[in-house]
Amino acid sequence: MKTTIKTTSYIDRVHNWGKIWNFSMLFLMVMFPVAVGIIFKAVPDSKGLILGLIATAPMYWAVGIIETFTYIPMLGAGGSYLSFVTGNISNLKLPCALNALEQAEVKSNSEEGEVISTIAIAISSIVTTLIIVLGVILITPLTPILQAPVLQPAFAQLIPALFGGLGVVFISKNWKISIAPAVLMLVLFIFVPALNAGTVGIMVPVSVVFTLVVSRVLYKKGLLD
Repeated sequence: MKTTIKTTSYIDRVHNWGKIWNFSMLFLMVMFPVAVGIIFKAVPDSKGLILGLIATAPMYWAVGIIETFTYIPMLGAGGSYLSFVTGNISNLKLPCALNALEQAEVKSNSEEGEVISTIAIAISSIVTTLIIVLGVILITPLTPILQAPVLQPAFAQLIPALFGGLGVVFISKNWKISIAPAVLMLVLFIFVPALNAGTVGIMVPVSVVFTLVVSRVLYKKGLLD
């Protein structure tokens, strides 16, 4: 009698566990405000809740859909599951994944890239958690130092420095592609005052889509190598 052994591939296990943990975290995040409302007997007015959701939810739905199609090809399956649970994708997880792929000299859509991206984002998440724990423990003794006026200019440049370092690497590969999104973002943030650091989650996917369209046009015209 022939015995058939069923094996589960790595990517199948990633999807299985990814869905389990993502739905579990979704349940916990939804239940937290519910639990707070029940414990403190502060259940929101249904009419006000519905009106608030109508005003804000469509924006988050749009951002969620755009980010899904934008980030997953760059982060891979495992990296995407981790990133969407731990958050801070554009400022932390995406740069870590892209830098790891660059150092390993692998493509994001390859099997090696899938593993490298997942490991990079997992380590980033662990380090972030450890830093938060240390921050909670040391926040009181370090507050006078962190609030020192001499350090404030440095803190204001952390994110620009991070993206500047990554930008040099990728822009140097094909500087023609970088011109259009750089000009678009400069024009938008200069002439549209409503745009600020809080809109990064929306503007990153917009910039990606715009860059893809412009790159396609340049390629068709023979302006890209």
